[in-house]
Amino acid sequence: MILRIQKMIFDFPKNEVAGGGFRPWNPAARWIVFAAWGLIVLAAGCGGREPPGAADGGRLRVVATTTVVADLVRQVGGDRVTVDCLMAPGIDPHSYKPTPRDADRLAGADLVVASGLHLEGKLTDLLERLGRSRPVVLVGDSLPEADLITAGGGLFDPHVWFDARLWSHGVAPVAEALATADPAHASAHRDRAAAYAARLVSLDERLRTQIATIPEGRRVLVTAHDAFRYFGRAYGIEVVGVQGTSTESEAGLADINRLVDLVVSRGIPAVFIETSVSDRSVAALREGATARGHDVGVGGTLYSDSLGGPGSGAETLEAALEANTSAIVEALADRSAPRAEDAP
Repeated sequence: MILRIQKMIFDFPKNEVAGGGFRPWNPAARWIVFAAWGLIVLAAGCGGREPPGAADGGRLRVVATTTVVADLVRQVGGDRVTVDCLMAPGIDPHSYKPTPRDADRLAGADLVVASGLHLEGKLTDLLERLGRSRPVVLVGDSLPEADLITAGGGLFDPHVWFDARLWSHGVAPVAEALATADPAHASAHRDRAAAYAARLVSLDERLRTQIATIPEGRRVLVTAHDAFRYFGRAYGIEVVGVQGTSTESEAGLADINRLVDLVVSRGIPAVFIETSVSDRSVAALREGATARGHDVGVGGTLYSDSLGGPGSGAETLEAALEANTSAIVEALADRSAPRAEDAP
């Protein structure tokens, strides 16, 4: 029954007009549709629920919104959890549009873990409603507000995982939620969480050491959107995004020209594209710099709002941060300087 109602709701925007074609949703219709979908999730959640883990061989069923938080749950839950990630690798969470099947996936979870801080823009209201019927952890919202970077409009920059030490503070809330849902294995969840948090702190130190090898005047990271501010603050590198914190905002001509001026005047050798964001704005930036007589290369593709897929070598946050840092160091290093291995 729920699936039939979902199909009716998601077919609703097909509002045919005379002469063929369809009229797009107006804002009121869009609000009504998503409010109805939220009620469906709540109704499913308020029905009779099986005990945690009952339907999956004793393992907790955890739905994670993004690949980054899915990795966090796997690191803490180990073989005690089955993780269902709503967004596949390469998907942009800022613009992700929930599907009818997502309602069932969320309603069937023992625990829902989201990145939070409005990263999952179109899912935010749904997650808040869902929290009335089952445990929902918003990792970013659990961090101390004093450690967050403001993004305007009363919001905070949600890309907190780029500061490995800061992200380590989001591990404990997930561990406690798992321990509550699976008390028989609470100590195992907490032990894995402590070990993972310690690895993140160690990673934080390595990343800082690697970025410090870039000559100070070349420590400028230009990317497709402003996702790396926590990375820049933590590791001592200036960060400039063509687009804003959310990819929902489009880069205008003035934004492109401003960055062309920056890249040309400071002789920045490379800019970076991202796996989950279109490279159109970066291509326009490079064309503008070339027209001004400065050839700027592509330093590499960085993992930003999504981890890599199977076989990418960046399936975990630790691996993705290592891969990003290696690409940044390689692209911005001063190759004219003598290397230690070249010394007589």
